Amino acid sequence: MPKAILGYIAIIDVMNRIIGRFAMYLIFVLIAILLWSSASKAFMTPSLWTLETAQFVMVAYFVLGGPYSIQLGSNVRMDLFYGNWSLKTKAWVDAFTVFFLLFYLGVLLYGGLVSMAYSLGYFGSEPFTFLFDLAWTLFTQGPSEASESLGFLERSSTSWRPVLWPIKAILCIGIFLMILQASAEFFRDISRLRGVNI
Repeated sequence: MPKAILGYIAIIDVMNRIIGRFAMYLIFVLIAILLWSSASKAFMTPSLWTLETAQFVMVAYFVLGGPYSIQLGSNVRMDLFYGNWSLKTKAWVDAFTVFFLLFYLGVLLYGGLVSMAYSLGYFGSEPFTFLFDLAWTLFTQGPSEASESLGFLERSSTSWRPVLWPIKAILCIGIFLMILQASAEFFRDISRLRGVNI
């Protein structure tokens, strides 16, 4: 395998391992939120923010931990036949089926980016141009200039009414990381087919 591909696999593995190890501790944040929710309902006035915050933390836990799960091979798969195959047959099947995963993740990322642009107040027909211009303004001119291009921020319809763009941004980042990890797994499968284990 070329050194560039080996470097890509190593970088993606390290990055997703660090993010995944961080994300796994979000389960404790989720437990704390749900404990507070139970205590506030039993002894005080129930908090408005707990249920929705728990949902947001669960989304971050699931989406940011997904690439690490792919890396470890602990994602759910149908082992009826797969478990009995040789490593080379598994590599062939994985190298073929990863394209279905990449297509699905690509469609998911497209929808997530469009939804994130909407949550930032963009209602036009060019959400990717809007997001690129927003990111460029943020990095070159700062947050105050970038905030001028935002429209009416989308809020949840609950009584707490949090803005939704942060969780949508986390969702898009997690999906993008899954695409990177799935492509790294594809290269790893190709190397297995060539008889080299990475």
